[in-house]
Amino acid sequence: MPNSTFKDHIIEARLFAGRSIIATIVVLVMLLILALRLAELQLLNHKHFTTKSMDNRVRVEPIPPTRGLIYDRNGILLAQNLPTHSLEITPEQVEDLDQTLSQLGKLMEISKGDLKRFNRLRKQRRRFDSIPIRTRLNEDEAAHFSVNRHRFPGVEIQAKLLRRYPLGEETAHVLGYVGRINEKELKTLDASNYSGTSHVGKNGVEKFYEKELHGEVGTRSVEVNVLGRAIRVLESQPPTPGANLFLSLDIKLQREAINTLGEENGAIVAIDPSNGSILAMVSNPSFDPNLFVSGISTDAYNALQKSPDKPLFNRALRGRYPPGSTTKPFIGLAGLELGRTTTGKKEVCRGFYQLPKLKHKYRDWKKRGHGSVDMEKAIVESCDVYFYDLANKLGIDRIHDFLSRFGFGRKSGIDISGEVTGLLPSQEWKRRARGEQWYTGETLIVGIGQGYFLTTPMELASATATLAAHGQHFPPRIVNAIQFSESEQPEPTVSIHQEQLPIRNIHHWNHIIDAMTKVIDSPRGTAKGIHTDNYKIAGKTGTAQVFTIKQDETYDEDKVAKKMRDHALFIAFAPADKPKIAIAVIVENGGHGSSVAAPIARRIMDHYLLRKER
Repeated sequence: MPNSTFKDHIIEARLFAGRSIIATIVVLVMLLILALRLAELQLLNHKHFTTKSMDNRVRVEPIPPTRGLIYDRNGILLAQNLPTHSLEITPEQVEDLDQTLSQLGKLMEISKGDLKRFNRLRKQRRRFDSIPIRTRLNEDEAAHFSVNRHRFPGVEIQAKLLRRYPLGEETAHVLGYVGRINEKELKTLDASNYSGTSHVGKNGVEKFYEKELHGEVGTRSVEVNVLGRAIRVLESQPPTPGANLFLSLDIKLQREAINTLGEENGAIVAIDPSNGSILAMVSNPSFDPNLFVSGISTDAYNALQKSPDKPLFNRALRGRYPPGSTTKPFIGLAGLELGRTTTGKKEVCRGFYQLPKLKHKYRDWKKRGHGSVDMEKAIVESCDVYFYDLANKLGIDRIHDFLSRFGFGRKSGIDISGEVTGLLPSQEWKRRARGEQWYTGETLIVGIGQGYFLTTPMELASATATLAAHGQHFPPRIVNAIQFSESEQPEPTVSIHQEQLPIRNIHHWNHIIDAMTKVIDSPRGTAKGIHTDNYKIAGKTGTAQVFTIKQDETYDEDKVAKKMRDHALFIAFAPADKPKIAIAVIVENGGHGSSVAAPIARRIMDHYLLRKER
């Protein structure tokens, strides 16, 4: 008889009912959780996810402002913006960056320098930022990429304005240049205002007036497809362009100064004494600032850096030179004003000066001496012995305090970045800087502009302008006016007029200036070779030693290497009675101020004062 299995239908019904209840509870709980989650998404987090959804469809992009232009005093364009095309990659939108770069390299030339710069910028930027891989694409390269654009998601050609300096080397040390923003600058710049901006002023006027030149960033909302490519612009807020700058620089005078200086290394600064405006500022040799805008090659930069002539070095603002005899009018004025000498008091110059009880001889440039010398003759013939004696009577601290009024030993305050200060020594300075006491012999050397005494060409020109204006001092300025929008007139910058230098006797000014005119007009003047009947010049020659000559040695220029020869200096202003231009010329290793620097200054003053149009 076959086996048969009997089922308990009651137990199975109970088991099924229990399972059904549990399943129903689970379903209800899951539905409840789903409902709560939907409520959270739809009610509590609606705004957040709506925004994220919009971000997937709409991209907010910065619109960089147009950088302001720079003109000279006559409206000649010195810094402009030229349209160019660059190939840019947004890393976030590229699946295989290495493959993309490899394929791009088959379409156009991408150098190792381009890749190096791209990788450096990648580390500095965010993944959703557009980073240039090639700049300044030509028309063929742009067209070739456009045909193949569909193969490169995340790669676009961007039209941009690139800074250009039409006059290149002629204005490099005045304007400076712009370059790509580096990592250090990113930490100091306003991230929101510089989003979309790749360049910033590195030095010169470009850096000093970065805020005005840059402008304010704009934005636009762009609808994009699944590939991240823009479909249409939904809305935009235009940027505010940077302000235009109008300099006091006279580019025609600037060119004349450059041409006159020729192949010599040195610096020239010309100032309007009535308001401190810079008319010309030359540092020679110079360099092409356009090389730095898109990123200078390593070889080109190394060539500039290693050049013995140092073309990147701004001699006008950063060169520190012994002023030599150009300081004698200032020392003479100090002697008169502080009562250590008078206009008619005479000293005997025998060709050397000795301190009491000391054998050391402080030599004059004229071996046989100048004979009986008063203040006027000492300036006209540049007698060293007279100023050794006057410096000794004044003392180093009185010299320091008086000359500092003219700006020696401190920055001029010019509105160009990169200026350094000269060195006007004192007893306190030597104790602090060298831990040594001051010696009287060092005071004598300072009296003829040597020793520890150093000045920059800008500092020397500013002091000369103050002397020309009988003590009215205007800090040097390079920007005459700022135009904040094309619809507005340029706003003049305010000349900061400092108080009149406290000279008790106005006749002291006249005596010093009269002596300086005789430096040129007198048959015995050290700069008689630049005399002109067209206008009256007040000036002073200077020759600064590069190395010290021993007591028993003589200086033979023909036997000394060029780089070891004396520096040639000259300061002047003209017309002497109503000065319109004050100038300082320094020719490195030029030899004599009278034969080298003075003719340069005369030619520049001729150009400025005698040409029909300025």
